[in-house]
Amino acid sequence: MSFSLPDFRRKWSYRGNMSAGAAMVTVALGLSLVLADRAEARKYAPPLDIFGIGPPRPRAAVHSAKTPLPKTPLPKIPLPKPRPEEAPKASDEPAPEAEGKPSPDKPGAEKPAEAAPSPEKQASACRLALTDDIAIAPSIPDIRGPGGCGGEDLVRLEAIVLPDKRKVAVKPAAILRCTMASAIADWVRKDMVPLAARLGSTISDLDNFDSFECRGRNRIVGAMLSEHGKANALDVRAIKLANGQSIGLTDRTVSRDVRERVLHSVCSRFSTVLGPGSDWYHEDHIHLDLAQRRNDYRICQWNVWDPLPQVAPLLPVERPEEAPPREVAAKPEAKDGADDEAAEKSPAPADKSAADGNKAQPRKPATKKRR
Repeated sequence: MSFSLPDFRRKWSYRGNMSAGAAMVTVALGLSLVLADRAEARKYAPPLDIFGIGPPRPRAAVHSAKTPLPKTPLPKIPLPKPRPEEAPKASDEPAPEAEGKPSPDKPGAEKPAEAAPSPEKQASACRLALTDDIAIAPSIPDIRGPGGCGGEDLVRLEAIVLPDKRKVAVKPAAILRCTMASAIADWVRKDMVPLAARLGSTISDLDNFDSFECRGRNRIVGAMLSEHGKANALDVRAIKLANGQSIGLTDRTVSRDVRERVLHSVCSRFSTVLGPGSDWYHEDHIHLDLAQRRNDYRICQWNVWDPLPQVAPLLPVERPEEAPPREVAAKPEAKDGADDEAAEKSPAPADKSAADGNKAQPRKPATKKRR
């Protein structure tokens, strides 16, 4: 194919004009959009203009001196009331204070400022009921030990006051919860006093083997917390009477009837009773506590053993006066018949002297007569 300039102009002139017109329209639209965007952007500050290349922000119009500012009403400030005529004249010196009465704002120089007293803890119903007429049990602060040891509403049970105002000393004093101390006092006053009266005496001491101690059960490492660690248990070893007698609760020399009466009384009052026969840890004392269990479950494990058999004394019994001589009693049984005959042939004690005289004379041998 061959192309010529006339043919080219004739063929492409219209299209060229159209392309140039379209380009001019595109440029005009682009300029209008750019100018519109810049005008809109001047209304807002650029988000971040670190280098200061953004468009300048429009400044607010400044009122000239000739332009009057709008008048806004000022708020009314209340003025103080005039001083009355009968009031004393004000002076720079402070008013004299009364002697011995410091100002309430400033504490005295000699006495330091005291902190406001904290509100006292309200006493429990048990604490109000456990009066000095029942027991000598002063309250002590709450104990917060490791692993949940301790408790609240604690007392130091020092003595139990009997109905006749006599005191039963708890030796040593036991640290217990108020409810446990109240249960021990009721047990001694209502059950042990009549038992001591049957024995012809009164109670003087209560032997406390163990009370509060932060430990596991039976002092085993890692065991569950004992009721002793909660101040909710007491170990009793004996009850001492005023006449010097001691009722050992696990002593087999004590009457079985007495120990059984103690067993029935403690099992009816306490939720846990452990004694001989329960385990090897309670062979010499009785464990009492008020542990709370599901469905009010109770444990009473205490075997009241029979008294020990009577052992024959090691020393011989005193010899009675009517007993035969020891030489005769020491002879064997086989010669009993011969001894009896010899005793019959032996002369009486009254004829003993005559027999001795006959022995001095020689006896002639007996002659046998021949027939």
